[in-house]
Amino acid sequence: MARHVFRCPLRWGDMDAYGHVNNVLFLRYLEEARIDLMFRLADREGGGTFSGGSVVARHEIDYLRPLVHRYEPVAIETWVESINAASMTVRYEVKDEQAVYARAATVVVPYSLAEQRPRRITREERAFLERYRDEGAVVG
Repeated sequence: MARHVFRCPLRWGDMDAYGHVNNVLFLRYLEEARIDLMFRLADREGGGTFSGGSVVARHEIDYLRPLVHRYEPVAIETWVESINAASMTVRYEVKDEQAVYARAATVVVPYSLAEQRPRRITREERAFLERYRDEGAVVG
């Protein structure tokens, strides 16, 4: 099992009135990590790119501690918890060397933009996702 690590820069405008990254920005960070995995990395490794479309069916986030702005990027570890015929669950940890700031999960459904309906995960996509699968990862 491999985890994909995305180095996500923090932007000055991500801070809220309390001086830490606003909770809604975490969804943006997770999206950036997921897109890096499912589009850029999958395309490079020959696993398809999910470019025909995918939609988010569910997000779940546990905020563990405030993340304050700094100039170093935060690491977002991403892995696949489960793969079904027409959906997958992606898990994340937003962290640095000192702490884990959030743990999250996203249910993603492959989607045919041309047909405007959900579709099955292709064999190539499944083979790619399996490389990042970790059902037994400790979450919580």
